[in-house]
Amino acid sequence: MKQNYAGWAMFAALLLIMACGQGNVYAPPPPPQVTAMQPVRRMVTEYLEYTGNTQAVNTVQLQARVQGFLEKVFFKDGDVVKKGQLLFLIQQDTYQAQLAQAEAQILQQKANYEHAAIETARYTRLVKQRAAAQTDLDNWRFQRDASKAAMLAAQAARDLAKLNLSYTRVVAPFNGRINRRLKDPGNLVGAGEFTPLADINQIDPMYVYFTISELDLLRLMSTSQDLVSRINAGKYPVAIGLADNKGYPFKGALDFAAITLDPNTGTLLLRGIFPNPDNKLIPGLFTRVRIPLAEKRFSLLVPQVALGYDQQGPYVLIVNDQNVVERRPVKTGAPVDNLRIVEEGLTGDEWVITTNLIRAIPGRPVQPERLESGTSGAAKPAPPTP
Repeated sequence: MKQNYAGWAMFAALLLIMACGQGNVYAPPPPPQVTAMQPVRRMVTEYLEYTGNTQAVNTVQLQARVQGFLEKVFFKDGDVVKKGQLLFLIQQDTYQAQLAQAEAQILQQKANYEHAAIETARYTRLVKQRAAAQTDLDNWRFQRDASKAAMLAAQAARDLAKLNLSYTRVVAPFNGRINRRLKDPGNLVGAGEFTPLADINQIDPMYVYFTISELDLLRLMSTSQDLVSRINAGKYPVAIGLADNKGYPFKGALDFAAITLDPNTGTLLLRGIFPNPDNKLIPGLFTRVRIPLAEKRFSLLVPQVALGYDQQGPYVLIVNDQNVVERRPVKTGAPVDNLRIVEEGLTGDEWVITTNLIRAIPGRPVQPERLESGTSGAAKPAPPTP
């Protein structure tokens, strides 16, 4: 009996040991689940993007060109003004008197000239009749010519007086927006040196200046053989967006390119011109600039979230026919919305992993959910993992 009990005890102990041993067997985790899609094939226009700044087409500092007391200001600070609109009035009485004096001087010199001309004609006849001396005729000729010169000088003085009088009226040289006034009525202006009165900017249209690298310039020249002539003719499109804009809502054209690269930065200055009828653009704004690199062409695109970067450059992770992850180096192009152009590295038939990239390790299997390009559902069933 005791031997039977001992045997059963040993058998139970063996079962317990076997059960514990089976519980410690390692079970590998299932392959991670990922989403994969094939590259998008689309007609796209590749763009180059930069940053720039707005600048007024014309900027003028209005100054007092004659001396006098400022009498009136005919605008409010920040007003939109029209070409020829009166902005400042400097006292005119002094210059009106100078103009009247110059006109009177003309009348006096004209009378002297006419008198000398008559006497010259009379003495010419008398000399022919030998009734007067030649010296008298020469004297009247001198008086006539001197009077004519004095009359011309008086006319020039009158023109100068008119010009000075016109300078008392400071008008807008073009349509634009005027800054705050720098002098108030009652101040003496134009004394000794020019006195700034206000700044005025022409902001319709508006310029945007930006620079491009030497490499981008060469790319532009390779895709557009007539680049310079198109820019000079204002036929190369450009678009800008402000800090709070989505996309590039302002459309314009390039109208200027510097003739040399800056040797210090290796960049070329470009300028775009943009209609600004609503005055939404003001000088000094930071802008995002986009110009097309080439005409539309078929391209392969992948979601930007599918791209990885390391010391070797950009790459994507793809799922092969055995559902094993492979690393594929690629050469990328410009962004297009939330996608990016792939110039080299893909043929278009690969399945590119777009989610759970951190768990997708090259050389290891995954459970892919294959989606049609550009869709968020309707997944194709993945082949079974071998």
